[in-house]
Amino acid sequence: MYKTLSFIVPKRIFNRMSSVDVAALRIKYLEKKEVFREDSIEKKDPIFLFKKWLDEAITNEELLEPNGMCLATVSKAGLPSARFVLLKSVEERGFTFFTNYGSRKAQDMSENPNVAATFYWLPLRRQVRIEGTVDKISREESEKYFHSRPRSSQIGAVASPQSEVIPSREYLDDIESEIKGKLGDNEEVPMPNWGGYLITPKVIEFWQGQTNRLHDRIQFRKSNEDVDGKLVHRAENGWVMERLAP
Repeated sequence: MYKTLSFIVPKRIFNRMSSVDVAALRIKYLEKKEVFREDSIEKKDPIFLFKKWLDEAITNEELLEPNGMCLATVSKAGLPSARFVLLKSVEERGFTFFTNYGSRKAQDMSENPNVAATFYWLPLRRQVRIEGTVDKISREESEKYFHSRPRSSQIGAVASPQSEVIPSREYLDDIESEIKGKLGDNEEVPMPNWGGYLITPKVIEFWQGQTNRLHDRIQFRKSNEDVDGKLVHRAENGWVMERLAP
């Protein structure tokens, strides 16, 4: 048994894997001279700041999918579920992504519109957390985006009964081949039970990691409350801003 294992995994690698102390894993974050201060935010609006951070993530060559976000949903029974999806647009009204309307996340969102999303950009030592509510966008907007996708992706969306139990990989391949045969090379791919969702944010938190673990956390909340200018500060477009302890 052990000889077989050492043959599959080289002994030096296996020994290294088995001796790793996960609790001791550390990476180097930013130095104190690079702290994230409130006065560095040129416009006190979280959508503006998010776009700026996203642009920096997009231009960072170490980040392969900067628009990947972990979307968390909660079912009617209170059971949480999380998965990565791709952000497709960000504007003043919120954050848009697309999915199959028959998927587990779609079922959760139909029962409970409260969602959370997190972006983690490790090379920049940054993450952004979003909390808000979700609604479907218009069918016209969904169709416009659906038909802008590569044809193979459109067919894949039609072929997959997302989140349903299926018998095999071949099952999907057979459905895909059947659809391709019916449509040929030129016929428009019909949009399935699929479309976009808009997250309307209520809270957006910007986090930047510091090597001494005194990380920077600046949170924006939608609020019309009176602010004291010490702990809570008035921001722009109906937002207030505050710093959280790490």
